[in-house]
Amino acid sequence: MASHATQRTHGFVAGHLDAAVALGRRAGEASQDPAGIAVALLGGLPELADAEYLESQRRLAPGIGELLGVRNPLLAAVTRGLRAATRDDRPGTLLDIADHLQRQRPLELHWLANDLLDRAIGHEPERAWQLVRREARTAGDWITVDSLAHVAGRGILAEPYRWAELEQLVYSPSRWERRLAGSTVATIPFVDRTAGRTPEIARRGLGIVGDLIGDREPDVAKSLSWALRNLLAVDPAAVTAFLEREAAHAARHEDGHRAWVIRDTFEKLPPDTAARLRSELVAVRRRPGAPSTSRASAAAAAFIGLGVDVPPAERVTVDRT
Repeated sequence: MASHATQRTHGFVAGHLDAAVALGRRAGEASQDPAGIAVALLGGLPELADAEYLESQRRLAPGIGELLGVRNPLLAAVTRGLRAATRDDRPGTLLDIADHLQRQRPLELHWLANDLLDRAIGHEPERAWQLVRREARTAGDWITVDSLAHVAGRGILAEPYRWAELEQLVYSPSRWERRLAGSTVATIPFVDRTAGRTPEIARRGLGIVGDLIGDREPDVAKSLSWALRNLLAVDPAAVTAFLEREAAHAARHEDGHRAWVIRDTFEKLPPDTAARLRSELVAVRRRPGAPSTSRASAAAAAFIGLGVDVPPAERVTVDRT
């Protein structure tokens, strides 16, 4: 039997679904006026907010920015309305709207902007990617980053040379940009279940995870175990070999940061493989205050030691031929 809280949630969502779709449609009718769309959304979203959900979001993502507390099913309903109202608009128009929404508060507007980016990035990839990068630079919570990862994944599948830009994020001083690297790898196999599940995806994805594993930040570590679990659906042999190498390294160097990521994949591994790795790591635990041990952190420290800023992704020159 559903709990009282669950029943309340279902009732709240069901009672506001039609209003959410109508809000999206009403806002989308002003598609040639991005500021007007923002005004319409800001006028209606507070009516969809749930104080209990807002409290839980703040618990799940401490330090998150300004929020209203609109539940995901209702945001999805607003998105459906926006999609219906803007289905005939050009990608450039969608990007104009996304650009404006990204500059507003609360964060729900940013999350709505991500669907617009997702729809446009295959048609206007350069401009859309710049909006993805801007959002990543200003992100301050894992919810925003993980919402953005789907868009970044679609952008990479559309233009594979952007792997190089994602690979640069592993050196970022921002844990949220580093998380985006891991979350994007995790998302790609589900952005497109054909193009996102080739051996090349596993190879490039494991390269990024390999640079970041050992990062001391829990927000980054969680994205890496998520990526590894999802890459098991792409190339289980390659991921298993990777985990075995990293487990041996973690045990040899008593690397608790690395061991945590490996342990967090066990639920998706064959029981005998999980048992073997668990036994190998039984004595390895995170130590409070232990520094990052990742290859990326070592490289970033070397850059800084030489008096050179960590190179941001947007400065990388890539051969697109």
